[in-house]
Amino acid sequence: MASPEPTASRSQDVELAQRCAAGDRAAQHAFFVQQRAQVHRTLFRVLGTNRQVEDLIQETFIAAFGALGSFRGESSLNTWIDTIAARVVYRHLARREPRPQHLQVLAALPAHGPDPQREAELREGVRRLYALLDRIDAKHRIAYTLHVIDGRPIKDVARITRASSLAVKNRVWRARRSVHARALRDPLLSELLLQFKDAP
Repeated sequence: MASPEPTASRSQDVELAQRCAAGDRAAQHAFFVQQRAQVHRTLFRVLGTNRQVEDLIQETFIAAFGALGSFRGESSLNTWIDTIAARVVYRHLARREPRPQHLQVLAALPAHGPDPQREAELREGVRRLYALLDRIDAKHRIAYTLHVIDGRPIKDVARITRASSLAVKNRVWRARRSVHARALRDPLLSELLLQFKDAP
């Protein structure tokens, strides 16, 4: 679940952004190291796979470095770069044709012991879930994966996607409706969905 954004660190975020925008190589390196895992997590949750994530991380940081001069600290750098990553992955999803995915089990999915059969079932459930998400609207998919799968609160997803909380709730609801309709006919997918708890 996303952590709150402490205002005490905002001035440090603004200072780091200004140093990066001014061409300070050490600051740029520090920014990349500090934010890379966050960007990877966001992209991975939306896509469900590491395929193409490296390219999208690079695209996200190219956009971020180009925009750091406009960062004013209205949100944390984490939220700010998540917003850029969300735009990058939205463009990626919107321009591609749906296709079969070779998916990895999501790292945060709880497993009930080292049971190979259970691991295989979880992997197959994740594959089915993301194959289904591959066929829904990109905005709905992003809202659903960040809120339901990654456990981020609606208000955080709203900040990241620059949408109202009401719009995000609507997108999550629409995605959930599609997923749950399929789960009614798919016991493995239905069991997987029990792993996810809604964030407030």
